[in-house]
Amino acid sequence: MPKGRRLTVNTDDPGQGVPHQSFAALRNPGFRAFFLASALAMMADSIEHVISYWIMFQKFHSPALGGFAVLSHWLPFLLFSVYSGALADRFDPRRIIQLGMVLFMLASLAWGFFFVTDTLQMWQAETILVVHGFAGVLWGPASQLLLHEIVGPAQLQSAVRLNATGRYLGLLLGPAVGGGILLLLGPSYGIFLNALIYLPLALWLWKAPYGPRFRTDNRPRPAMRGFGDIVATVVGIAGDRTIVSMTLLAGAASFLLGNAYQVQMPEFAHDLGHGDVGVLYTILLAADAAGALLAGFALESRSLLRAQPRTAFILVMLWCLAIAGFAMSPTYVFAVGFLFAAGFLELSFNAMAQTLVQLKAPAASRGRVIGLFNMSAQGLRAFSGVTVGVGGSLIGIHWSLALSAATLLAVMIGVLGLTSRHPRTQ
Repeated sequence: MPKGRRLTVNTDDPGQGVPHQSFAALRNPGFRAFFLASALAMMADSIEHVISYWIMFQKFHSPALGGFAVLSHWLPFLLFSVYSGALADRFDPRRIIQLGMVLFMLASLAWGFFFVTDTLQMWQAETILVVHGFAGVLWGPASQLLLHEIVGPAQLQSAVRLNATGRYLGLLLGPAVGGGILLLLGPSYGIFLNALIYLPLALWLWKAPYGPRFRTDNRPRPAMRGFGDIVATVVGIAGDRTIVSMTLLAGAASFLLGNAYQVQMPEFAHDLGHGDVGVLYTILLAADAAGALLAGFALESRSLLRAQPRTAFILVMLWCLAIAGFAMSPTYVFAVGFLFAAGFLELSFNAMAQTLVQLKAPAASRGRVIGLFNMSAQGLRAFSGVTVGVGGSLIGIHWSLALSAATLLAVMIGVLGLTSRHPRTQ
C-alpha cells in the first residue's frame, strides 16, 4: 500500500507525511477538468434560481411558494442522500451525476416552456422545484465519491476544498451572470441558454477514465436496501469517532444555523443601512461568498489547516462567534466584516469535515457514508428556518440568530468534550 494512503487513512491528520503543495489537486489534469465543468454547473444552478425566483415573485407574490422552494431544495437531501450514495456505490458515479445534470437541464427547459407560453401555474412551479431538488441530491454524494477516485486520499482535502470554492464562485457569479442574461435575453431565452451550461460536465463525464471499470479495488459493493441503508450505514460507522463527530458537527451546524440567515438578509440590510436596501442586501450576500472564496484560495495557496477533528470543531466555534457578531452588529461595516469572516470559516470547517469523513469511510460503502454526511450537513438545513426564522418572529431576527449561534457553540463544546473522552478509533 502506498505510503501516502497509509498515513492519510489511518491517522487523525490526513496530511501527515504528504508533501505540502499549493493547489495540489489542480496538478491533476482529471481534477482540473472536473473542477471547471462542476464550477460551470454550480453557476448554472445559481442562474436558474435568479431567473426562476424572479418570475415566481412577479407572477405569484407568494411567500408560501418561496418557503416551498427552500423545503423542496433541502428535503430531498434529508430523505434520499444515503440512497443516492448507495446508487453511487453500486453503479457508476459518473452516470449518477449525468442523471442529475439531465434533471437540471429538464428543469431549465420546463421553466423556459412555461415562460414562453405564459402558462406557468403554481403547481407546475412546485413540480419543477422538486425535480431541481432531486437533481441536486443525485449530484452531491456521487460527485464527492468521484473526487476520491480522481485524486486519491493524498490530495483529497485539496480537492474537496477547491470543489467547495468552485461552488461559492458559482454562487458569487451566478447572480451577476443571471442578472446580465435577464437584461440581454429576457427570462425565457435566458433560461434556455442556462440549460446548455450544464452540458460540459455531462459530456466530460461520458468518457472520463473513472468509475467501476477503472477501480483497482474489486471488492463487492453491498446490495441496495432502500431506506434500510440508512440504518445499516449508521450501525457501520458507529464505532468510528471521527466519522460520528464530523457528522454530528455538520448536522448541528445545519439544523441550528444552516444558511437560514441568508433568507433574512433583506431585513438585516434594512436595519443596518441608510440607502438602497437592494444594494446593501447584495453587498451582505457578496461578503459571505467572498470570505468563502478567500478561504479556498488562501488555504490552498499555502496548504494550511490540515484536516483534524479538533481543528474542525474550533473552526465551527469561531463561525458561531462570527455569526453572533453579525447578528448583533451595531453598524453596517462591522456586519460586512463579520459576514466575511463567517464565509471564510464556513468553507473551512465544511471542507475539513467532508474530507475527514471521506478518508475514514470504508471503501465498499463510501458512497453511503458520504450520503449520510450529506443528509446531516445539507438535509437538516430544511429546519434551520424554524430556529432562526420562527424564532425571529417571536424575539426579533437579530436575537434569534445570535441565540441560535450561542446554542450551536454550546453544543459543539459538548460534542467535542464527549468524543474526546473515548480512545481514538484506528
